Amino acid sequence: MITHATRFGLIGAGAIAQSYLLAFEKSKDAQLVGVTDISLEAATAMAERAHCSAFSDYLAMIEETDCEAVVLCTPPVTHPEITCELLKRNIHVLCEKPLAVGLSEAKLMLAAAEESTAILTMASKFRYSSDIVAAKSLIASGVIGDVVLFENAFTARVDMSHRWNSDPSISGGGVLIDNGTHSVDITRYFLGPIAEIRVVEGLRIQDIAVEDTVQIFVRSASGVMGSIDLSWSLNKELDNYVSIYGSAGTLHVGWKESKYRRAEDEQWTIFGNGYNKVDAFTNQLNDFVTSIRSGELPRISLQDALASVEVIDACYNAMWESSWSQVGSELSESVGFQ
Repeated sequence: MITHATRFGLIGAGAIAQSYLLAFEKSKDAQLVGVTDISLEAATAMAERAHCSAFSDYLAMIEETDCEAVVLCTPPVTHPEITCELLKRNIHVLCEKPLAVGLSEAKLMLAAAEESTAILTMASKFRYSSDIVAAKSLIASGVIGDVVLFENAFTARVDMSHRWNSDPSISGGGVLIDNGTHSVDITRYFLGPIAEIRVVEGLRIQDIAVEDTVQIFVRSASGVMGSIDLSWSLNKELDNYVSIYGSAGTLHVGWKESKYRRAEDEQWTIFGNGYNKVDAFTNQLNDFVTSIRSGELPRISLQDALASVEVIDACYNAMWESSWSQVGSELSESVGFQ
């Protein structure tokens, strides 16, 4: 049986859309038929490369291209209105992370999805990295024993002073909701539901209205501890973005290779070649097409997406309410320390 490629529209022609363009070029299951951006010039530039039509109005794109699905790459504050409008027309929506800037907005999207025959889910590229999937399988097999500690870090020096991601009225927050949504998604993927969190904001380096460095401490429902480092202002220069420590070994998911070592092993066992962004985006796109065709849940379900919004919401509350215990100075002063 010959199955035609699913016809997609792309809404938003910014930086993240460039990665989707490469994914559409690799995918045999998805065909890009239209690009929309409020800047027709930006949409046209992308559409010319993809050999499809450009629009400045996404509803016109839906009408004229007969697309079945959409990848939504606009800023988060726009997600509810556009998503609800598309779901009303039974257009499938792969919505870039974060799904929404808050719980009330996410609930509106959920309600629209429940009334639609179309599928809504959140895009989060790291979940579609082959090494992340392989690591999950290895953990489940018990290769490093019981998981005790989980660590994740997404840190890089990026000037955010002229980007919408640092405007809270558009983005919903700073690095916590931006990179943190990836972190929460993969933390839940490995550990299951997150039961408790504690969040500390670091020193603000950039002259922006939102947090640029944050540490999150988590405890899963099963009692596993975890920590997440997020920053737009420092680079920890780590080889690995996920490290998992178990009772019988250690596993690292790295940028260039992934590996594990059991307690009795002398050498590390390599199980992956690292993170490939285009492959991750392509896998994500193909998974969404499979879900559209089969009716099966995408790898990131709508429940996963809502849980991410819920955890990020709790993280902001924890960050704003975080209290510290003062350290007394009397003893050190009494022995001459300053």
